[in-house]
Amino acid sequence: MSTSARETALRVLVSCRTNGAWADAALKAQLGRDGLSGPDAALCSRIVYGVMQNRLLLDFYIGAYCSQKPDHLQPPLLDILRVGAYQILFLDKVPDSAAVNTSVELAKLCKRGQAAGLVNAVLRKISQNKENLPNIPDRDEARYLSIRYSHPKWLVKRLLALLGREEAEAFLAADNGVAPLTVQVNPLKTTPEALIAGLAEVGVTARPHPWVPGCLELSGTGDLTALEAFRAGDFVVQDPAARLVSLFAEVRPGQRVLDVCAAPGGKSFSAAFAMEDRGTILACDLHENKLKRIREGADRLGLTCIETEAADGRTPHPDWVGIFDAVLVDAPCSGLGIIRKKPDTRYKKADDLFTLPVVQAAILENAATYVRPGGMLVYSTCTILPEENQQVTDAFLAEHPEFFRENIALPEPVGETDGQLTLWPQRHGTDGFYICRMRRQA
Repeated sequence: MSTSARETALRVLVSCRTNGAWADAALKAQLGRDGLSGPDAALCSRIVYGVMQNRLLLDFYIGAYCSQKPDHLQPPLLDILRVGAYQILFLDKVPDSAAVNTSVELAKLCKRGQAAGLVNAVLRKISQNKENLPNIPDRDEARYLSIRYSHPKWLVKRLLALLGREEAEAFLAADNGVAPLTVQVNPLKTTPEALIAGLAEVGVTARPHPWVPGCLELSGTGDLTALEAFRAGDFVVQDPAARLVSLFAEVRPGQRVLDVCAAPGGKSFSAAFAMEDRGTILACDLHENKLKRIREGADRLGLTCIETEAADGRTPHPDWVGIFDAVLVDAPCSGLGIIRKKPDTRYKKADDLFTLPVVQAAILENAATYVRPGGMLVYSTCTILPEENQQVTDAFLAEHPEFFRENIALPEPVGETDGQLTLWPQRHGTDGFYICRMRRQA
């Protein structure tokens, strides 16, 4: 592998730290700018996501062998050490000598010549001691888990309170694992059996999701968008948790549905499948560029019932009041249920999250006015915090006696619910996700 993979990874990590960029977007853009593809692009991506997933643990080991505290190191020196340490500790196919030498070269490239000696010394010590690394202090349970799984201590404390030690640790471990690639079959174009057989012909393994109907787990896809089945619109990439939203909404052919916060469109597509592309789905989002992606997705899937409109979920639309059979509110949230897909989400500051329930409540309050009598209101998030989930819907229902939670039965391991459900990766194999369905009195 060439050093360019590490250079690109370093640029992405620096951009994330200094500009607040999201790793997935910054990585995609930098790979394009640097012209990386194939094995180099794969190594670069592995380093970026690996450093994000293990940052606190890497800093702990760097700090054990460095004369300076990690947070006192001049940028981008700490990022260079993280890139090197990650390769030594987690990438078996990269020789330690290559990880050390390329990191030293990065220090020189960044005009940190004097620091090259420090990089060399610290990484060699980590390499020499990787079978006998210092133990993480475990007197403080939250601090131990925070370092071991590289999650902020405030989040670990919340998880311990919600789940207890054993399951909180299972959740943290799941966050650092690889999420299965799950798709929902487009029933207007094919069947699960036919899609499984067609993908097998091109070397892609697909199997039915263990419990969510209409979903398949794929492996060996390579570039997903290059598959003929993708271009033909035979499936949409969709986590099983998000696919359940249309089940909760009980949408049917011929209905009128509003998707308030629709981008990138997965829930609208899932609803359109359930409606057999008959009826109307109005998919809304703040930004026109996101609506364009929804229209492109609908075209690929052969869906004609989806219309789009730029709209703020908090702004009233008098002409929409009381006319929709189902209203979907996938509210903006902390995203703490999808850390394994967006590892940098974990490093959001707790203070940044405290305003979210206010926004969520405002969107839900406004969206509820659009539900016809007897219609369904579905609130969902991709987080696991009660402050953004049950507490939001509890407060809404306390103020709106015309709405009530309605039970729904799902396949095992979920079974009967009281109309609301929190999904957990360590329990259900899905994203961390919350769904609540509320019927308006007829």
